[in-house]
Amino acid sequence: MTETKSPARHGQGRGCVITRRACFSASHRYWLPELSADDNAARFGPCALAPGHGHNYELIVSMAGGLDADGMVLNLSEVKHAIRNEVTGQLDFRFLNEAWPEFDVSTPAGCLPTTEALVRVIWQRLSPHLPITALRLYEQPGLWSDYLGHPMDAFLTIRTHFAAAHRLARPELSQEENEAIYGKCARPHGHGHNYLVDVTVRGEIDPRTGMVCDLSALQRLVDDLVVEPFDHTFLNKDVPFFEECVPTAENIALHVADRLSSPIKAIGASLHKVRLQESPNNAAEVYAETPQLEMSPAALDAVAAV
Repeated sequence: MTETKSPARHGQGRGCVITRRACFSASHRYWLPELSADDNAARFGPCALAPGHGHNYELIVSMAGGLDADGMVLNLSEVKHAIRNEVTGQLDFRFLNEAWPEFDVSTPAGCLPTTEALVRVIWQRLSPHLPITALRLYEQPGLWSDYLGHPMDAFLTIRTHFAAAHRLARPELSQEENEAIYGKCARPHGHGHNYLVDVTVRGEIDPRTGMVCDLSALQRLVDDLVVEPFDHTFLNKDVPFFEECVPTAENIALHVADRLSSPIKAIGASLHKVRLQESPNNAAEVYAETPQLEMSPAALDAVAAV
């Protein structure tokens, strides 16, 4: 008689990824002592103003492991205490430039407490205590950084938006044929959306500025190459590329990625992906290089309100 092996109780031994969210409020200032006041102002803009400025940070910690006999990867009370002891308890209501020695720019090894530099140092302080697989740190809803544990490599995402109309119709097809494919979206006078665009770049964290690229330069590129040409337009008629190419969410995202890839390379980073959200129910995501962030749990996106 063949013995049937029963599954472990409470899922013991099966793999799972869990996430924990934590928040803290802190201030920082971008100012390097080796630069003049004018050079600091030119390089960092308003972020160089004294005495600094603050944010309500949101940290998402992703951890992986096998379930124990109690059906858990980790006891969440212990996770909460580890995050509080090692991170939020030390940073909440603090001036980041003075909170941790890594951000002491009076020493040659110190760097500015940017979002990407901060998430890397958080990893270094949490990883001895928790089995981290990914971290995401929101500085604000439209700016965040992902860190996967590579020594100097980080991801930075900025979010922007534009409003535009479009019509989904292939010019070589009849109206009836287009309606059979695209439904109401093929109606002759088009319709519009308030598009959200997330642009994610990857690069090495500069050991002094703490940045993967010049954030102001990145924002200018996105404004100049995406927002200004697309905002308050009828895409099919006002954007030459879409005179012959159907402006689906997928094609818009691809076109945005094509427009941004080389200019982002010129400012020292690599375009990783573009995510275009057309409506609460419809989004397209395209990668400009080998995907990495999709290996992070989907919960990293789910916990943050759009």
